[in-house]
Amino acid sequence: MPTPILTTKLYLPRLRPHVVNRPRLIERLNEGLHRKLTLISAPAGFGKTTLVTAWVEGIKRPTAWLSLDEGENDPTRFLIYLIAAVQTIAPTLGEGVLRALQSSQPPPPEAMLTALLNDLASIKDPFVLVLDDYHVVVPQSVDLALTYFVEHLPPHMHLVITTREDPHLPLARLRARGHLTELRAADLRFTSSEAAAFFTQVMGLTLSTQDIARLSDRTEGWIAGLQFAALSLQGHQDVPGFIQAFAGDHRYIVDYLVEEVLQRQPEPVRNFLLQTSILDRLSGPLCDAVTGQEEGGAQLEALERGNFFVVPLDDTRHWYRYHHLFADVLAAHLLVERPEQVLTLHRRASEWYEHHGLAGDAIRHALTAEDFERAADLVELAIPEMRRSRQDATLLGWLKALPDELFHFRPVLSVGYAYALLASGELEAVHARLRDAERWLDTTADTRALALAPSTEMVVMDEEEFRQLPALIAVYRAARAQVLGDVPDTIKYARRVLDLVPEEDHLGRGAAAALLGLASWVSGDLEAAHRMFADGIASVQMAGNISDAISGTIALADIRMAQGRLHEAMRTYERSLQEAMALGEPALRGTADLYVGMSELHREQNDLDAAEQCLLKSKELGERTGFPQNRSRWCVALARIREAQGDLDGALDLLHEAERLYVRDFFPNVRPVAALVTRVWVAQGRLGEAFSWAREQGLSIEDDLSYLREFEHITLARVLLARSKGDRADRSLLEAMGLLSRLLKAAQEGERTGSVIEILVLQALAYQMQGDISAALMALQQALSLAEPEGYVRMFVDVAPPMTVLLEGAAKHGIAPNYVRQLLTALDSASDRTPVKQVLIEPLSKRELEVLRLFRTDLNGPEIADELVVSLNTLRTHTKNIYSKLGVTNRRAAVRRAEELDLF
Repeated sequence: MPTPILTTKLYLPRLRPHVVNRPRLIERLNEGLHRKLTLISAPAGFGKTTLVTAWVEGIKRPTAWLSLDEGENDPTRFLIYLIAAVQTIAPTLGEGVLRALQSSQPPPPEAMLTALLNDLASIKDPFVLVLDDYHVVVPQSVDLALTYFVEHLPPHMHLVITTREDPHLPLARLRARGHLTELRAADLRFTSSEAAAFFTQVMGLTLSTQDIARLSDRTEGWIAGLQFAALSLQGHQDVPGFIQAFAGDHRYIVDYLVEEVLQRQPEPVRNFLLQTSILDRLSGPLCDAVTGQEEGGAQLEALERGNFFVVPLDDTRHWYRYHHLFADVLAAHLLVERPEQVLTLHRRASEWYEHHGLAGDAIRHALTAEDFERAADLVELAIPEMRRSRQDATLLGWLKALPDELFHFRPVLSVGYAYALLASGELEAVHARLRDAERWLDTTADTRALALAPSTEMVVMDEEEFRQLPALIAVYRAARAQVLGDVPDTIKYARRVLDLVPEEDHLGRGAAAALLGLASWVSGDLEAAHRMFADGIASVQMAGNISDAISGTIALADIRMAQGRLHEAMRTYERSLQEAMALGEPALRGTADLYVGMSELHREQNDLDAAEQCLLKSKELGERTGFPQNRSRWCVALARIREAQGDLDGALDLLHEAERLYVRDFFPNVRPVAALVTRVWVAQGRLGEAFSWAREQGLSIEDDLSYLREFEHITLARVLLARSKGDRADRSLLEAMGLLSRLLKAAQEGERTGSVIEILVLQALAYQMQGDISAALMALQQALSLAEPEGYVRMFVDVAPPMTVLLEGAAKHGIAPNYVRQLLTALDSASDRTPVKQVLIEPLSKRELEVLRLFRTDLNGPEIADELVVSLNTLRTHTKNIYSKLGVTNRRAAVRRAEELDLF
């Protein structure tokens, strides 16, 4: 089922009959049309929405409008509503993106945004998109999506954001590039002339110039304060006395004025205002349901005519809302005066929303009403749709708001909670929720466990979900065990899934087969892992989950790479990429990962240009068009390229960033980033740090060997070889050789040819250090015979210069002559590749390069510090280092020198 759209959020608010003209602000907005973004940021009550509405009605451009609320805290829902808003001016635009978002496997937000931006670029005429009340959006994921959207806006599109607080967007960068127009509280305050026009033209009051000046001065031009004052003044006998007593900050003013306004209203109107203050949106029928009265629609129209801070949300005057600040104060008065009514009012609202098919609003009001049993019923019924549309964060928020004891009697709700926790990475809490559900299941059968019929104590709202619980529980237990590295439990529960689900359940059987494949991968049985995981992916594809099937090929390619079968890994990536491209835009989840994997293969085969191009393509698709691991993997891939180019400091910076971005997932972490960092330290001669890493990881040459730690143990062997002095009796050398011998046996038994080649290369170097050239050439020959068919290059080039001597010896003995010649050519080329910045100057750190780039902007020192989120003292330290390394004394000279060295 498509996500229902509340169309009232897409209407341009209607202006009141009499509105104060504000030509100075309209001109500012008009001037900003040639920029990307207009930001109107000010506290409540400063007329942000009214100003934008008046401006939009005056410009001759199509305008899409979206009034945001807390529901758009979910990235998927945010994008669905954003597309719906755009479709009000281009009805067919974004249809493909909308279908993908509402599919069972929606791609990540950035992929959707890329496709949407491509669609928007096809619109010929200039247009405007307004996001009203953006401050209600909290998650960083939505901010990141909007940042991407802003930075890639088509030139004929203009975005307007109104908000009470600055959004987490790169405002300093947009400001520096001339892409931003800003209006703030100081700009929006009414001037004395505007305040006079408001009192006379809008509120129908006749006040002296002196009285208007006093009110304007007391409110500091705050529009809401002036409106509250005007409402209080209507019919007030002692106008000078009222103005004289009018004092205090905004909050006290509002409290005072609302109390005055409320006390002057007839009791029916006062009751209506207080009781409906719990609602985000108002309609006649909804207000009738909440208040238990009739004529709610007529009451809303009367309030609008009386300027009671009621804002119409559609053209038909069916839906309204209160001014946010007015609603807040009304709700506070309700809580003080009639606390016993609050829960009842929310319960009535929940029932009305449920009856009208608006589950999210029904759940929210049920939770606020503390009607937890009913809220639990509603959440349980919503679980399948929330799971299908991947609104995991919203679902988890609802579930966490429910009392813990409810889950003991609701197995479907408990398993839904386990799913949401697993999706969010909160693994420890998953077990307890599954255990609560298992109390109600028949687990005594030998093969297929069946759910018991609901008992009188148990609560089940969704019978179909209840019947699927045994299989779902087994899947979630297997997935949790896999993430925790518990191979026996992964296998046990995955096999239980196969016992539980019928043959025609392709999704269930595919998930089980894939989990069994992952367990074999962890164990080092790569051929079995590839076979089972491939079977699982095929079943998932048969179930229609194309995105997951394409993404799963990343694991298949990784396994083939570990087996030393580089060509087959590349074919796997290319085949999946073709399937993904055949489906058209937007790019499916996992597509970015395909390019990262291809980059690693190109790097190993020493095609560094192709490797970088793949990473650029991955970045163009967006960081979130892949698994959560994609950002970390991307940094690792670029770090390996920088290492191959001789930029070891740059490689380290990227690897540290990869560590920061690393997210644990279902794939085994067989190549930890910390081990890659250690290898760079070895190349830099930083052996103290390298040995510290080994101690911290608890590594020793006497460890029992496992595939999960094979990469780390090979790294330990590299560290020992680096410490060796080359003496035949050197302890480090002997320890390294003993460890390599054990590692080689284990890798050969597991048919992990990628590891076998690397170990043989290191053995060749070890024998060379001992002076046993014959044994060194024998080990090298074995490595070459395995590596040549697959085109390995960097495996040998990365251990130069000693490898050069060995390869020259191999050439003299006629070992793999063509391949050895190719490797020697690559070694010669690598020795000549030294970055300009390392030849001419002491290298700048990654952070110093970021500072240097900002030197080219118009930002001053404090603004640069804000952009980089560092203190001014830290910025000064970076600046001093930059000047020292570049041999300059000022900012302009630093930029000029950096351009000469091509550092940008």
